[in-house]
Amino acid sequence: MLAKRAYESVRDEVKGTRHKLLKLFWIFLLASLVGALVEILFVGVTTGRWMSRSGLLYGQFSAIWGLGAVLMTVLLHRLSGKNDRYIFICGALLGGGYEYLCSWVGEKVFGVLFWDYSDFVFNLGGRINLLFCLFWGMAAVAWVKVLYPRMSRLVDRFINWKHKTFVLVVTVLMVANIVVSLAALWRYGERQAGDAPDNAVERFLDEHYDDEFMEHRYQNMRLPEDSGS
Repeated sequence: MLAKRAYESVRDEVKGTRHKLLKLFWIFLLASLVGALVEILFVGVTTGRWMSRSGLLYGQFSAIWGLGAVLMTVLLHRLSGKNDRYIFICGALLGGGYEYLCSWVGEKVFGVLFWDYSDFVFNLGGRINLLFCLFWGMAAVAWVKVLYPRMSRLVDRFINWKHKTFVLVVTVLMVANIVVSLAALWRYGERQAGDAPDNAVERFLDEHYDDEFMEHRYQNMRLPEDSGS
């Protein structure tokens, strides 16, 4: 009897953890989609340039927004009962640090830059600036107080047993999309450094995701020496 209860407890815990991870993945997915569309509209309206703002090879998905939403969910959701100003400050600090880290990883790991804020006042190494940190703070308040509770209920209803097959297929495809995108981006940086392909995977990436393809897909991508930073 004790063994049965222990088994059921572990089973329920594993099931709950799996549900939470799947939920976070779908929050990442939805926030990535909405974020990319918002960026396309913002850049198009403010600059007159309509371009892909996706961080992945297929579809319009901004992984920066998606991961940001996951971070806010994990780290800031517990602050939902706090004053808005407290959430704003935490969100501004978290968002600024997160954006700086993303810029650093893009340059040091993949050899590219997706943004450069050197022309903004109060910027730090061109990686972050005060204005966008304030935007992160406002986004944190909106996410914790309004957007996440609604998206949470939507995702909970969606990933139930009725949609299990669809959810599984989309999840597998998106994971593959993320893996291939990271590999192609990493290989692009290697090519810019003059590194020849060493194996079949790198030759595949060079053949299917060459410089022309990557530069057309990531239209806001720049090499560090081209950014002036």
